[in-house]
Amino acid sequence: MKNKLFLAVISIIVFFSCKQNTSKNELTFKFIQLNDVYEIAPLGDGTFGGLARVAHVRDSIKKENPNTFLFMAGDFLSPSLLGTIKVNGERIQGKQMIEVMNAMEFDLVTFGNHEFDLKENDLQKRLNESSFPWMSSNVRHKKNDTVSFFEIQQYKDTLLVSDIFTMEVSDANNNQIKIGFLGVTLPYSVKDYVYYGNIYDEAERAHNELKNKVDLVFGLTHLELEQDKEFLKRIPEIPLVMGGHEHYAMSVPVGNSKITKADANAKTIYIHTLVYNVDDKNLKIESELFNIDDKITSKPEIENIVNKWGNILNFKIKEIIDEPSEVIFVSSESLDGTEKSNRSIQTNLGAIITQSMAWSFNDEVDAALVNGGSIRVDDMLPINLSSMDIFRTLPFGGGILKVDLKGVLLKEVLDYGMSKKGTGAYLQRHFVDQGPDGKWLIQGEEIILDKIYRVAFSDFLLRGFDIPFLTPNNKHVKNIYRPTKEDKAYDIRKATILYLKSLGN
Repeated sequence: MKNKLFLAVISIIVFFSCKQNTSKNELTFKFIQLNDVYEIAPLGDGTFGGLARVAHVRDSIKKENPNTFLFMAGDFLSPSLLGTIKVNGERIQGKQMIEVMNAMEFDLVTFGNHEFDLKENDLQKRLNESSFPWMSSNVRHKKNDTVSFFEIQQYKDTLLVSDIFTMEVSDANNNQIKIGFLGVTLPYSVKDYVYYGNIYDEAERAHNELKNKVDLVFGLTHLELEQDKEFLKRIPEIPLVMGGHEHYAMSVPVGNSKITKADANAKTIYIHTLVYNVDDKNLKIESELFNIDDKITSKPEIENIVNKWGNILNFKIKEIIDEPSEVIFVSSESLDGTEKSNRSIQTNLGAIITQSMAWSFNDEVDAALVNGGSIRVDDMLPINLSSMDIFRTLPFGGGILKVDLKGVLLKEVLDYGMSKKGTGAYLQRHFVDQGPDGKWLIQGEEIILDKIYRVAFSDFLLRGFDIPFLTPNNKHVKNIYRPTKEDKAYDIRKATILYLKSLGN
């Protein structure tokens, strides 16, 4: 094992130091980019991810080049099973992420849409606990009919979540430049305490403020890919946008610029090597997608924090489930809980969840639907399934609703879900198929537009977040049954666990 870890360290150092042979008028600096990280510990039975491993990689690179900076492009405070746990009567709500990220010494973060899953007071606590800077060019705090910057309140100081961020970079050759950052977030999570300025107008405003003060401007965004593309079309001078939101790795050229996004949960990180010629102002960027896996050792200080929170989770979950690790079902195959799959195709795990939803109403429904974005484990589940696996899969929980609605709306919902393939709005389905001609079939029969169908929905879907027109106020929604606490449908996790237990083995 020691030889394995030694070789891992050496490979990281060699791989990244070999790119630093630059002339005296060239300044080399590095960006390490993460996005959409909800789990601090490794996933896949320890095979990939883990922020303690990321910390080790960062330290190895920074040892060779002190100008190495660590960024988070949004979505890290929520959701996770750990975040839902109460300690001393208060939900953790991302506190574990802040503690780890403080120890890792992040250089800059921006808001993702899931930061606003938190209530106003909880988000304020996380901001106050942060020892790293936050930045957003279009997100503001709405309070008492006023709109202002979010604040980070620490001891006697109050720091602002600025709309821009700058830093100076220098090297041993006395080369020195100033770089700036702007960041924008998509208005996905609408909360009373959050104001979203126009993405593109605010980005252009921030860029105009920055461009004459710094040598280079970069983007740190949390947008859909098409929004990132439009962002760069509006501001083509920005050479690199470090983005998030899609949960899978990509590097997309736009003109002379590019957009990069790493895989969610630190399965990969982007490492950007930037070489700037201080004489002719030429910038070269080389971006490497780097796997975070069990070949990489963990930084002990970070691993200790991760283990502390893991122990808290294991202790607290036993207050909810007597035997959280007890095997409740043995599957014939591994269940696909990866986000890429559940947001794009029908999965065996999605099938089990939606079957559970129908079962919770004694199968007295015509169909069952859940948004792929509700499946948050981003992992291949083991064959031997435990209750803990289900809680990890569905950390939000929430009830299952039995909804009577007209076929015209059901068709519209299914069409919309299919149009959102690759996003959290893609629908996992039961009793629903799509024929070769593209027509939707409910239990083998084509949808009749005027017919009333009874459908089991996750309660999240009826809130209009993923599917904007699917709300209780839609004229085609005729009745909604909301389960009581005694019902199997009261919590989707409860329903799934009981369903799997009912199957036996």
